[in-house]
Amino acid sequence: MAANYLRDFIQQLSNLGELKTIDSFVDPVLQISEFTDRECKQPGGGKALLFTNTGTDFPVVTNIYGSLKRICAALRCNNLSDKEDEIRLFFDMLTAPKDTLAKKLSAIPKLGKIAGFFPKVVSGRGDCQQVVMQNTDLSKIPVLKTWPCDGGRFITLPMVNTKDPISGMRNLGMYRVQILSNDTTAMHWHRHKTGARHYQQYKTLGKRMPVAIAIGGDPVYAYSATAPLPDGVDEYLLAGFLRHKRVNLVKCITQPEIEVPADVDFVIEGYIDPAEELVWEGPFGDHTGFYSLADYYPKVHVTAITHRKDAVYPATIVGIPPMEDAYIAVATEQIFKFPIKAAFVPELEDMHMPDCGVQHNIVIAKINSQYPGNAVKVKNALWGAGQMMFNKILIVTDTELPIRDYSQLFRELSANFEPNRDVYIDRGGVSDVLDHASRKFACGGKIMLDVTAKELSVEQPMPAIDVDGLKCKFHSVDHIDISLLAYGISAVIIYIRCKEKDTIKTIANHIGITSGLKTVLFVDDSLPVNDLSAAFWYSAGNIDPATDCFVIDNATGGCLCADATAKTIEADGFTRQWPSAVVMDSKTVAEVDNMQNDIYGIIIPSPSQRFNKLFGGEAVRFEN
Repeated sequence: MAANYLRDFIQQLSNLGELKTIDSFVDPVLQISEFTDRECKQPGGGKALLFTNTGTDFPVVTNIYGSLKRICAALRCNNLSDKEDEIRLFFDMLTAPKDTLAKKLSAIPKLGKIAGFFPKVVSGRGDCQQVVMQNTDLSKIPVLKTWPCDGGRFITLPMVNTKDPISGMRNLGMYRVQILSNDTTAMHWHRHKTGARHYQQYKTLGKRMPVAIAIGGDPVYAYSATAPLPDGVDEYLLAGFLRHKRVNLVKCITQPEIEVPADVDFVIEGYIDPAEELVWEGPFGDHTGFYSLADYYPKVHVTAITHRKDAVYPATIVGIPPMEDAYIAVATEQIFKFPIKAAFVPELEDMHMPDCGVQHNIVIAKINSQYPGNAVKVKNALWGAGQMMFNKILIVTDTELPIRDYSQLFRELSANFEPNRDVYIDRGGVSDVLDHASRKFACGGKIMLDVTAKELSVEQPMPAIDVDGLKCKFHSVDHIDISLLAYGISAVIIYIRCKEKDTIKTIANHIGITSGLKTVLFVDDSLPVNDLSAAFWYSAGNIDPATDCFVIDNATGGCLCADATAKTIEADGFTRQWPSAVVMDSKTVAEVDNMQNDIYGIIIPSPSQRFNKLFGGEAVRFEN
């Protein structure tokens, strides 16, 4: 059964055995988030959760995209390769040269079919406008507060509709929305996003900016809002293409310049006055696994709230991976691999964003390497390709192995890797606004590891590490994880306590010269030990490659060292605020323990318990 709107999709998930319904009261402030965090970290992503008793007139559903089965259901496919083939056909048809009359004529039926997916503005009111709130009271919607140090309640699956004031071209983006009062919100769009560009255009024109925040409806809408489309491509066209059915749009009641899907669950209409002062927004426990810290963003004045009679409020929870957004990333890397290959990297065979890389921090690109230096060419192309400009760590390989089998993959990559030859560090480039480790806001380093096969690569034996000797020589070393060596991967992870200035470089110089290791990763002793996934997540988030990655020269081809410890002004000269990791408070954890025991008869342990030492009690861990 294909979903026509959100309640249809919820029923579909129930039929697939992908839904748990919780009828007991669960508070939208923290408790729903804690339930969801526990569920989505279960094997395979757990189940979607429907909370029917939220203290409001509306149920809440979470984790609807959080498994391969659910993301495929949302995108109307049995497996994601089906959608990859569709996108390939779509781009082939639009970009391939039609050099004969016969080829041009043969394309007409296919183009006609695509034309049927273009969004259409229909007259009258939509189902999303069945109820018009008499008072614009946002408190009537069960908007979640997801983490204890969040600045308030945040809409986490908002589909923000704006228009270019000059061309009239619409844009659909997903930018978190903080509730400030019953009739105002803050709009967190990053400087690189289309919505922010529209805002600047309205500011230049001295005009109010109409905005509509749509919530719910067909789950393909929210996915399309996150998709890495070329500038100027209508996200509702993508939505229509993915579901094989055009999107019907209706004009907003108080902001008629903006159209929204007729079948969404909620619409929050409003405007931004660019002449007004920006408002303080955040902090927010973000998808990086750390708090994104408070800053100034535009204020939205709410002019109307409409909803379906049977509206359901959907929300997503983000934090320390793996979370629901990992499956959205899996869909994106699969579906949009071909457009990247066609437009930028013809050598590209596969691309993968591991969970621990929170979408953009770590990317593995598999290419058909054709000449020396091919990986460098790929690096330059990818770092200039749309949202790939936010990538921090790029690994380029030409292996025959599947790049999602990490143990086999990295064993082969370790054999092909010589840091003196294969490490490329970009000293300054665009970084994500959420990157807390860059020395300058939204501008930091990048690193590429060229682990394509080389004729001159010489296989070396795994080094033997004197763990006790190193801990005795360097009292700052708390623990050394040597488990990767057993897999044939020449790398260790060193947990550091009591870091002082030059502590890392002193230890790195000794190990790099004497051990024969190819890679050494330094993390804090507050991180759970012997957890490779946690170490890689923490490290990818905590390094600015321009300052924290360096190669120690030695007789075996060099040793790449990365300082992924938390940075302070005393030890590192780091002058920006350093955020805490996102964990739940002990009071909420205990409350949900009791509720789960009553509902399920068992308690799923809170994932936050393992990371409590990374939480400083506030969103800011080090003020610096």
